[in-house]
Amino acid sequence: MASVATHPTQSRTMILDIIRASRMISRVELAHATGLTQATVSNVVRRLLEDGFVVEVGRGASTGGKPRTLLRIEPTARYALGVQLGADATTFVLADLGGATVSRWRRPALTDPEEAVDVIGTEVEGSLERAGVPRDRLIGLGVVAPGPQLAASGIALAPPAMTAWVDFPLRARLEDRTGLPVLLDNDATATAVGLYWADGITATTTIAALFMGQGIGAGLLSGGQVYRGATSNAGEIGHVTVDVDGPPCWCGNRGCVEMLGGTAVTVERARAAGVDLGPQDRPTLAAFGALARRALAGEPAALEVVERSARFVAVAAHTLVNVVDPDLLVLTGPAFAVAGPLYLPVVTEVVTRTRFARGSGPIEVRLSTHGPESAALGAAALVLQAELAPRGGDPA
Repeated sequence: MASVATHPTQSRTMILDIIRASRMISRVELAHATGLTQATVSNVVRRLLEDGFVVEVGRGASTGGKPRTLLRIEPTARYALGVQLGADATTFVLADLGGATVSRWRRPALTDPEEAVDVIGTEVEGSLERAGVPRDRLIGLGVVAPGPQLAASGIALAPPAMTAWVDFPLRARLEDRTGLPVLLDNDATATAVGLYWADGITATTTIAALFMGQGIGAGLLSGGQVYRGATSNAGEIGHVTVDVDGPPCWCGNRGCVEMLGGTAVTVERARAAGVDLGPQDRPTLAAFGALARRALAGEPAALEVVERSARFVAVAAHTLVNVVDPDLLVLTGPAFAVAGPLYLPVVTEVVTRTRFARGSGPIEVRLSTHGPESAALGAAALVLQAELAPRGGDPA
């Protein structure tokens, strides 16, 4: 086993991360997996037991000596609430320290920021009461939305349906209303963290989460850490140009993937082709869900429109895979929650056939199991991850 050079304050996070991913593991196995000394592992584990983050759960099989005591995360030690602000709906997820969803619910879209602050504050208290979670175990609130985010303030740029949020001091207002620390992030970025946290994925896996909702974006995670870029807005794959003479996009570009294969334009094409998607004022994702169900039922016009969208999304996936070179590509978000079976084969075929590094081994392409709540779960996971981040007082 190669020795791993680790700054003392990183040992806590590394050990917790491996316990989380392994579900149950012994101290000896932790030392082997991390490259840390037995003394360092023992010291960190002792502190984690004292803090209540980890519990001992019995004995593992003997390998010739004394049976090893197994450790696991104590899921009820901490909780976080994640909120996804969308143009069609607002989604809430209360998650425990193990990344499991305790409760989830949706409300109509919150279009007025002032009203949203009050509604979210009310939902914080209501969610704890319904779940029977003590207030002092809720460590924070994560809020995610499409478009660029400024962590210190709020949304810097938004799709047309959410322009009221631009420059609104969301973080400060929510912290005042709830008394909780608040993290803001992009919805696609959050989904990658949610997958990593809830699905037991190890830090050796590089994840690209291709998110499709009102827009198209991606969350990137490698070595257990999110890759954000210089301005924390990496992964905007929906705003890659695929037609230089294409239609203008709200981002200021032309011919973006989102404008050619996104949910809104796909719904417009379907209506133009005579597909019945309900009332004209039906929210985009609800109309897209109706379209997906018709396509899954084999309705030719619906299927043709969705397949066209899938080809553009596959181009985005191919570009993402060539740039990031991940082990795992996950299709996630509310659009894939209903239409994933139609998109997955197209994306998998294109990525497998044209990926630049295809001679280096296979890439796994799969659908998320977290459905339309994936971004809200990721928002909660961001808070949990921050809680377990390195701290200067941790022992080496």
